Amino acid sequence: MPHYGHALRFGTFVTPLNSPVAAAVDRAILSEELGYDLVTLQDHPYQPSFHDTWTLLTWIAARTDRIHLAPNVLNLPLRQPAVLARSAASLDLLSGGRLDLGLGAGAFWDAIVAMGGSRLTPGQAVDALGEAIDVIRGIWDVSDRAPLHAGGEHHRVDGAKRGPAPAHDIPLWIGAYKPRMLRLTGRKGDGWLPSLSYLQPGDLTRGNAAIDEAARAAGRDPREIRRLLNIGGRLTVGGGAPTAPYSGGPLEGPSGFWIDTLVELVVEEGIGTFILGSDDEGQLRRFADEVMPAVREQADLALRASGIAVDGVERPVRNSISLAKRRGGIDYDSLPDSLVARAVEPGDAGFARVRSTYLRGGSPGIVLRVRSVEEVVDALGFARAHPEVAFAVRSGGHGISGRSTNDGGIVLDLSALDTIEVLDESTRRVRIGPGARWMDVAAELAAHGWALSSGDYGGVGVGGLATAGGVGWLVREHGLTIDHLRAVEIVLASGEVVRASDTENSELFWAVRGAGANFGVVVAFEFEVDEVGEVGWAQLAFDASDTTGFLERWGRTVEGAPRDLTSFLLMGGSRPGRPPVAQVMAVVDSSDPAVIVERLQPLAETAPLVDQSVQLVPYAALMANAQGGDHDAQGEPAARSGLVEHITPEFAAAIARLLESGAVYFFQIRSVGGAVSDVDPSATAYANRSANFSVIAFGSDRSRLDALWDELAPHFSGLYLSFETDLRPERVADAFPPATLARLRTLKARYDPANLFRDNFNLTPR
Repeated sequence: MPHYGHALRFGTFVTPLNSPVAAAVDRAILSEELGYDLVTLQDHPYQPSFHDTWTLLTWIAARTDRIHLAPNVLNLPLRQPAVLARSAASLDLLSGGRLDLGLGAGAFWDAIVAMGGSRLTPGQAVDALGEAIDVIRGIWDVSDRAPLHAGGEHHRVDGAKRGPAPAHDIPLWIGAYKPRMLRLTGRKGDGWLPSLSYLQPGDLTRGNAAIDEAARAAGRDPREIRRLLNIGGRLTVGGGAPTAPYSGGPLEGPSGFWIDTLVELVVEEGIGTFILGSDDEGQLRRFADEVMPAVREQADLALRASGIAVDGVERPVRNSISLAKRRGGIDYDSLPDSLVARAVEPGDAGFARVRSTYLRGGSPGIVLRVRSVEEVVDALGFARAHPEVAFAVRSGGHGISGRSTNDGGIVLDLSALDTIEVLDESTRRVRIGPGARWMDVAAELAAHGWALSSGDYGGVGVGGLATAGGVGWLVREHGLTIDHLRAVEIVLASGEVVRASDTENSELFWAVRGAGANFGVVVAFEFEVDEVGEVGWAQLAFDASDTTGFLERWGRTVEGAPRDLTSFLLMGGSRPGRPPVAQVMAVVDSSDPAVIVERLQPLAETAPLVDQSVQLVPYAALMANAQGGDHDAQGEPAARSGLVEHITPEFAAAIARLLESGAVYFFQIRSVGGAVSDVDPSATAYANRSANFSVIAFGSDRSRLDALWDELAPHFSGLYLSFETDLRPERVADAFPPATLARLRTLKARYDPANLFRDNFNLTPR
């Protein structure tokens, strides 16, 4: 008795007739409403009474939210495989990972030839389908950065660029009946998709055996291949089953007959998906109401009685190539059921989209994409069971420090926890998930006339910044992001979910504001935000030939400016034969042009201006500066950070020498001070509040940058960990004054004694 471990699914097989125009779309929407898992469409591009299947699938995807979609099956002789691969990936991405792909070798050859296709013999058609599968999978394999060379006599690509990768591993289901097609399904397919009406008694058993044999010969597990079945007929009125069992042909009988027949097909033939071919609304409704739930229940009971448990959670059966890419030390089979569906391994199609961050290339052993607090708890349990494996927590994946990915470890991805909710308009209290991006937060708050100072790049995730500090465009007037934090909901290393605020777990709340990455996973932040309208946004470019003098004058000007002005300075490395140019950005929290000009004029006089732009913009527009898409960085960033009280002549001269060395390609100074310094240094774990400036440098040679930066140490009064990549233990002592560090280590021993949250700037428990 075969069974392949697949959770039972049900789909519909809708005729893509173009009259009435929306009939197929209406049936697809109804399928979703009735609880079907899948809607499929036949593909006959030569049939003028049919909509084009691909266009129709796209339209249905836009009109539905949950249901999966698939061609049943796609006519490969009239679909160019490389283009099809990109079309499929695009639709899968746009639909949120809801496309499945049924493929056929071709039929109705006269019609195919009439449409410009080539006539193939049965053997040639099988070979062509095999080549097409290689091309399709090759286009999707963005983990291989080399140009694609694949195919053969019928379908070939020579040097094609790969991508995009689909949102999920799109399964390739093959419509197969004859021995060669069955063997191809075993070697390369993810599913077998025949129609019951075309089969004779015993064909399913013989087909399964042929597929299983071919799979094993190819080094595959037969469980990799889902067994699907198109079914059709008529569901008649009445509940009892006829005396004669099913003996072939369309199914016809009352619901009891259908239930018994389908249960037998599940138990005896391993069918995992039934696809009902019908355009009759009444039949679709009756099947969903009377047949589907009963088949699920009775099939489950029958399988359990035979010692087979199928609990509705389908664990992907990965092929030998994918299994070979697994990393040592991770017990993949112990992954909790709640995390199976969205976990990404190195051999999965979606791995390239989640392996790296904005600046750091990674290659984790598994990425756990969670959607709820409960799943965070389960993910931490999985990480605790792997104490020797690196463990990283990722919010938006931007983090300059690069600690939100790793090599061979576990990554907890919080990007789906991205809700933004107003709790109380009168107190401007908002609740934000760690996976939300600051540009989305700014847009949501703008509708209320509010803002929250939060860094300078809208693509940053809330979680990483809001547990470290938050030096943004309004910092001198409104303080750090953490200064607006009023409470958090946090999952501790033990898996306990607690709330922390000034009155609840106050010591933990103190630690989260500046050293949160060491104490747990914050799953919700509660902030009190500010009223902010339009702001002045200035971009000024200066001739910085007198680098030392310019830096000193700019620093002195910013320190002396009213707090409604915040300014950042940016310079690059030296350029032979060209004078250095400094880019100065400034925000004035005012909508009055006269005030904006008054604040900017002293800045404009610090050096000769070579370019300028001043605008009045909403704060949300200022933060809408992030590009979409997945992070795909390579290599390791080398960035160093420091906090300084003042831009003294000595420090300015040291920076000028650093820039002239050629070791730095990006250098930035952010103004801090102002409202940040108003907060008692002992009030939060972020304690270096007397600094007026945060300094950051990037270099291409880590050892050279470190050596030069270490020479600047006498000028620093701390550092900001979010901009630091040096993991030498001295950096933790630089970031936290002795009393703060001692307090943090005591708390670390209380909340994370086993040091689960260690793959960062780690506070070893006291």
